[in-house]
Amino acid sequence: MDRRQFLTTTAGLALSTFTASAPAIAQAKTKVRVGYLHTVAVDGQIWTGMDRGSFEKQGLDLELRQFNTGLEIFQALIGGSLDVLATGAVLSNFPARGQGKVFLINDIEVATAQLWVRGDQGIKSFADLKGKRIATATGTTAHVFLDTALRANKVDPKEVELVNQTMPAAVTAFISGAVPAVALWVPFNVTVRDKVPGATMLADASAYYPKAAIIGGWAAANDYYEPNKETLAKLIRGWADANDYIVANSNEAMEKLQKGHYSQTPLSDINESFKAQKMFTSKDWKRMYSDGTVTNWLQQSTDFFMANAGIKDFTPASKYFDPGLYLKTIA
Repeated sequence: MDRRQFLTTTAGLALSTFTASAPAIAQAKTKVRVGYLHTVAVDGQIWTGMDRGSFEKQGLDLELRQFNTGLEIFQALIGGSLDVLATGAVLSNFPARGQGKVFLINDIEVATAQLWVRGDQGIKSFADLKGKRIATATGTTAHVFLDTALRANKVDPKEVELVNQTMPAAVTAFISGAVPAVALWVPFNVTVRDKVPGATMLADASAYYPKAAIIGGWAAANDYYEPNKETLAKLIRGWADANDYIVANSNEAMEKLQKGHYSQTPLSDINESFKAQKMFTSKDWKRMYSDGTVTNWLQQSTDFFMANAGIKDFTPASKYFDPGLYLKTIA
């Protein structure tokens, strides 16, 4: 080997060695466009994972975009401006219409949906709601809960007048006295409690759990799901790290969540929001994915949404929900 060959070979070896030893910094991360709701039941794992570097360790760069309702997020997903989304009960709605593939579950919203009433307008029981106006965001977690609660208390949903508004508008209408009742989700209950001292919570979703469980989670755009399963598996692994940390260290996790992402909300209210949901470890979820429990819960909400929309020909949960990716990813 002459001098020129030696220098060329040595430089090549040095370059290859440098490339192999400079991984994460030099390698480009995979960008994923994520839509979410700013409520602990939906973005708790997201922000915890961002703070812990759970997604970054998987080589992901989450581009987060906040929305007010699950309806708005799905519209963005369908429109092509998002790759995946995290939401509440609406997870059972649009995928049944062929719009989105469900692949990951966050939690059960045991008591996140609540019905608040004003006693100063004569509402003290479910019977008093007949013929009255109830503000809520239709097609959402709150709407699913309200329908269940009314039927369980022998009030036909047709006997009340639903006022469809965005949740902030619905809460404002209740506070101003424009409506005597509002079906909402936490943390909007905090605003109602503080602004209307005489208001009372008539019921929350925990009264109908587990028979009528409301679950939230993740869906991917139809054209994104199949060709990006490897990326979604990384997202699941990052989510699992954050999720299991919250389950094992809930007090510490909520303190960090409040300081970093809910600074305007007192820690006591964040803890209340956390207790209103039911989380499981990533391994515990495996059983519920495998035995059909998750599919059944999704189907219950889907049946409500489709009946309410008058849609008879729709995709069942067993088709729009794919438990296989999660079961394969979480060993």
